[in-house]
Amino acid sequence: MLKLDDLRERVKKGEINQIVMSFLDMHGHLLGKRLDADFFLESIAENGTYCCTYLLACHMNMQRQLGYIYTNGPKEFGNFHLVSDWASLRLMSWQNNAATAMCDIYDDKENDHVLVPYAPHSILRKQIEAALKLPYKVLTVSELEYYMYENSYRDARAENYEKLKLKTLGDYHRSYHLLQTASEEKNNEAFRYHLKVSGIPVENSKREAGIGQHELNIKFSDVLSTADQLGVSVTFMAKPFIDTAGSGCHIHLSMVNASGGKNAFTADSNSTDSNDKCSPLFKYFLAGWLKYAPDVTVFYAPTINSYKRLMNASWAPTNLAWSYDNRMTAFRVVGKSQSTRIECRLPGADCNTYLAFAASLASGLRVIADQLEPPPIFEADIDQTKELPQVARTLKEAIHAFENSTFEREVFGEDVVNHYLNFYRQEQAACETSVTDWERHRYFEQI
Repeated sequence: MLKLDDLRERVKKGEINQIVMSFLDMHGHLLGKRLDADFFLESIAENGTYCCTYLLACHMNMQRQLGYIYTNGPKEFGNFHLVSDWASLRLMSWQNNAATAMCDIYDDKENDHVLVPYAPHSILRKQIEAALKLPYKVLTVSELEYYMYENSYRDARAENYEKLKLKTLGDYHRSYHLLQTASEEKNNEAFRYHLKVSGIPVENSKREAGIGQHELNIKFSDVLSTADQLGVSVTFMAKPFIDTAGSGCHIHLSMVNASGGKNAFTADSNSTDSNDKCSPLFKYFLAGWLKYAPDVTVFYAPTINSYKRLMNASWAPTNLAWSYDNRMTAFRVVGKSQSTRIECRLPGADCNTYLAFAASLASGLRVIADQLEPPPIFEADIDQTKELPQVARTLKEAIHAFENSTFEREVFGEDVVNHYLNFYRQEQAACETSVTDWERHRYFEQI
């Protein structure tokens, strides 16, 4: 991590010549500007810079979308104000002589200068502030899964992303296998090295279930820093092929007392009984995750493809239940004593990390005042159980729950919910107005 004074000194010595001011859009894409380092220090560091508001109202391919109140009216597609979050200032070791900072997005029209509520960074920051009022600090860690291919993006696009023409880095299903990862270490070693040198703490990487699939674990840190760290990574497709394992972005979350730093999820008792392992706060928080999971599923699974991952017997949850150390449930309790935490296994690798973290935090915080208890721990074979609440099966189903959620409108705000409703509906419409290869193969000749 860098301090502003350190940055000035490095620029003076010629060690840094560009500053990247960045933010995440609704898709989770990293956007922003590259600025000359001297110009940044002279004119931008204190004053910020500007970007077009359409960046929070556009399609995945960067085409403008209609239906957003934020970009309508007399100042349609004007500017918003980018202001560096200095706590995120760091080197970009994978690019020569560069540093970067994530940015807050402000609306300075009419001189009110308030955070743009629709920006993912703003949505998460609001939930962090709510936790601090209790007062608790939220710690998170993420497990990001991804596939690696020998093909470049350009080559893969030229091959129409066909599975038989994509060359995986790996030949077998080798979860945790060190021999297989040794042959692929050149890439993962570079990932770990550059993340660490750039101030992003990495715990480990390992081989995952799919052929050519890997997992990278970011070390526990405060929730906004974790989201910032994932913002400089690629967000991967949740289910690239139907016969391969999907890729998730599992969230591990705990809360500590803001003053002393003690894990607030840990019970004072030393009892080994499962009902006494964790504190009342933990139970309330877990109850919120279970209760509001249907409402926030669109933040965990934001694309059509997300729901191809959430299938039975696929290492991804399909039922809403919790357990101790059972990877088949949506919510898995792991660790003991000061390492006690809850893992949310719903998010896919295609999620926007800011929105996924905000959803998980808001769900847990919501029921603390109500002291809602979670349902009993699930200890049976989840694949053979039919009475549990189900995870949404399609984006359309998740959108419906999001639209009809009073909880969402109360914690995120009416305007924010309507903004994202338009966003997700347009993603659904993009699918429904497309003719796919599957349709041609099925209907061209035989209908």
